[in-house]
Amino acid sequence: MGYVRRGEGEPAGRPVAIVDPVGGGPLIWVVPVPEGKVVKNRMHHDVYGDVERLRGLGARVVQEPDAAKGIPWHVMRDPEGNEFCVFAPAG
Repeated sequence: MGYVRRGEGEPAGRPVAIVDPVGGGPLIWVVPVPEGKVVKNRMHHDVYGDVERLRGLGARVVQEPDAAKGIPWHVMRDPEGNEFCVFAPAG
């Protein structure tokens, strides 16, 4: 998404604000919780990005695109198990 951390030095385990550095998007708070994922995500992100770069950052592919079903995106999970969809950038 291109967002960056707002401020520095927040203690681990505390909520962290992330912002769009060009001011075009909303302020988003990332709030860690002690529990592991046990149910469907409460929020789901769809992003444009490079699947291989995301793999290098710790995400894993759980579903490949399927042209026969009209699904042009990858479904991935971050290291904590949160699912998100990745679309290849246009161009």
